[in-house]
Amino acid sequence: MTESGQPLVVVKDVQKHYGDFHALKDVNLTVNKGEVVVVIGPSGSGKSTLCRTINRLETITSGSISIDGQELPAEGKALAHLRAEVGMVFQSFNLFAHKTILQNVTLGPIQVLGKKKSEAEAEAMKLLERVGVAHQAQKMPAQLSGGQQQRVAIARALAMHPKVMLFDEPTSALDPEMINEVLDVMVELAAEGMTMIVVTHEMGFARKAANRVVFMADGQIVEEATPEEFFNNPKSARAKDFLSKLLTH
Repeated sequence: MTESGQPLVVVKDVQKHYGDFHALKDVNLTVNKGEVVVVIGPSGSGKSTLCRTINRLETITSGSISIDGQELPAEGKALAHLRAEVGMVFQSFNLFAHKTILQNVTLGPIQVLGKKKSEAEAEAMKLLERVGVAHQAQKMPAQLSGGQQQRVAIARALAMHPKVMLFDEPTSALDPEMINEVLDVMVELAAEGMTMIVVTHEMGFARKAANRVVFMADGQIVEEATPEEFFNNPKSARAKDFLSKLLTH
């Protein structure tokens, strides 16, 4: 099933409990360098939890997660270092409200990567150009639309030169007309070979950009296949049911 690249993210036998609730049940997933994996499934299926365990925003109960051959450390400097290699884009934009767009994008490179301000700013401007908001660099986040803010959040994650990008429903908080402007940036990133794990309800993006679709239900990976196989010929009853509901709305 996997692409020819080397394994970059390896999730092995992962269990996650919140008290009595079993959120992730024996999840195994390997994502190779340059691969785009789209994770879909009904609400409450564990998609976002899985996404958040990959950069340890959520701890796991048991199992292991490694990135580029290194197991995720529990805490401390080693975790901060490894987390810098994992870009994360959330539903909410999480930009610093009191900093300009440019400052939002340069903060990590200056503070975490130790870049000079001039170097960080030059690179940030290139990234803002790439996501189509360079002309907004001196504005505050509140002056931008949701779609623009989310594109800034993508630029901010890219500024850290991550090995992998995680997207946790990046368009679900956006107005419909802004969704495509964010998805277009993500499609471009995928085409450029960025390794991506994307939790989304946007089936068009899954069809267009994914190498593999991972379908989750009840905290488990039920099925994984190419987009073509999954959408045209799902194997499991759960996936068939999920897709039939989507297609009737």
